[in-house]
Amino acid sequence: MKKNKTLIIVLVVVFAVAAVLVGWGVGTRNGLVEKREAVTEAQSAVEVFLQRRADLIPNLVSTVKGYQVHEKEVYTELANARAALSGAKTVGEMDAANEQLSSALSRLLIVVENYPELKANEQFQYLMDELAGTENRIAKARDSYNEVAREYNTKIQKFPTSVIASMGHFDKAEYFKASADAQKVPEVKF
Repeated sequence: MKKNKTLIIVLVVVFAVAAVLVGWGVGTRNGLVEKREAVTEAQSAVEVFLQRRADLIPNLVSTVKGYQVHEKEVYTELANARAALSGAKTVGEMDAANEQLSSALSRLLIVVENYPELKANEQFQYLMDELAGTENRIAKARDSYNEVAREYNTKIQKFPTSVIASMGHFDKAEYFKASADAQKVPEVKF
């Protein structure tokens, strides 16, 4: 009789410990899923602003084209960069395409410097203001994404959560990085 009581107590304790471990595992996995979805949502926000930027560029180019026709190379480069951005799927591809687009926009603005009457054009000013606002939104969205990615990456690497993360194939999120040109001080000419 005493052996049966002891066996029942041991079984209850084993089941209780197993239930706690299973509950912890399920809760941990669900927490990781929430973090991964937050990363995906933040990446989507960056993509929305990058797309908005890409959508503004044809209007900007059309406005500039009305003032001059010689700069075909810049237009081609902008079109290619815009296409690369639209086709980007990963954070790395988005970063590379965004850098290519920033470079092409810089060249377009140099062209604009040669046409003072263009800078005074109301449509051009509106588009430049929209582009500047979008650039600010992109920077904020990238910062938010990187913060969420850091939280997620930290969580999947901490023990004992890392055990559940590796079993559930929770991979590290990529960070958005500053372009190589970000370290250069822009040259302003008057």
